Amino acid sequence: MGEKIGIRKRVVALFTERQAWVRQIAIAGLAGATAWEMGDLLIKKGGVVAAIVCTLSIRISLHKSLREGFGQIVGTAIGASVALAAVNVFNFGFISVGVTIVMCAVVARALHLGEVASVNVPVTALIVIGPGLSESTAIHRLGSTLIGAAIAIFFSYFSHAKTPVGRSIEQIAAVSTKAADLLAMMSEGVASGYTQKDAGNWLAKARLLIEEIPAIRAQSVEARGHARWFPTAKADEAEEVYIQGIALEHTVVQIRTIARTLFDSAVSGGIADSTQKAIAVALSAASYAISSKFEESGPSADDSHQSATTDAREASAALAESLIGDSKDADQEQIVRGLSMVANIDRIADSLDQNSPALRDVVTPDEPAAAKVLRISARGQLRRFGAAISKRVRRIFRK
Repeated sequence: MGEKIGIRKRVVALFTERQAWVRQIAIAGLAGATAWEMGDLLIKKGGVVAAIVCTLSIRISLHKSLREGFGQIVGTAIGASVALAAVNVFNFGFISVGVTIVMCAVVARALHLGEVASVNVPVTALIVIGPGLSESTAIHRLGSTLIGAAIAIFFSYFSHAKTPVGRSIEQIAAVSTKAADLLAMMSEGVASGYTQKDAGNWLAKARLLIEEIPAIRAQSVEARGHARWFPTAKADEAEEVYIQGIALEHTVVQIRTIARTLFDSAVSGGIADSTQKAIAVALSAASYAISSKFEESGPSADDSHQSATTDAREASAALAESLIGDSKDADQEQIVRGLSMVANIDRIADSLDQNSPALRDVVTPDEPAAAKVLRISARGQLRRFGAAISKRVRRIFRK
């Protein structure tokens, strides 16, 4: 009896501990079923295409589903046109299928479609080119695609309990906690005398933290994009969260550098006893500064944060004095490594205070072009097209 209860609890825990995932797949299933029903209701035998497009388009956020839906619509329009032309010339068969796929790839390349839409073009073309293709059938399937994309966009609004800004804050808080814990771990290790194995573990953890940065950047980019057009979103709040994400990225990079420095020091014989305490104190102060910045909230949070970053700077200055005082007797390479940690901690404090020009004065790229529906904006493509035509016209008149 006890074993059955234990198994039941574990099964229930599989779902209760993954509430966000359960919510997303439930919404996706409901959206697909609705698309099937609405597709059949509005267009004869349009349920299959609508359900396929809805499943391909729905994402965990409204912003992403809008882009995916637009990509599906663009892909279907191009795919339907190419498929109709290929079937009319070669009739239905393996030649028309091959020509359709090749031509879709060429057109997607010519229009500078992103990776998402470029995949959608041949996929939707093959959906359209199915048995019984005619102009009316192609129009019906295009209509089914529009229905599926629209339903995916509608249901994606409910697929996540938090806004894009809320998800960004959640990710930033989680990674900042890991970063502060790692610095605290390094501080305790340095104070007690760490080994090369300990330093290797710290470096591995720091590398894993770096791998979480792209997800934070993508989510903060989505928050900014969402705030530009969604009426209830606050653009200034999204911008502030975006800057916090960049500040955390800079902070995590410095932590990885510190971990690498400690590892190199361990390989070279370890840290001198005279500077061991100063390094531990500086790392502990940096850890508390990160916790103060990203975890605390309320009226006194800003004052507490400023005090914490000031303490971190003072601890790094004390470390620098200790290293310079030992410069005559200690190994020069160890002195250089110690001073590099001083610079790392100062950069962490500057990033947390957000007063570094590196955060606001340097343009940070948004998401990669491959992730966009259009690698080059429609306006940019029209400008290029107009310039090309103008250039050719001038050449003709010159002749």
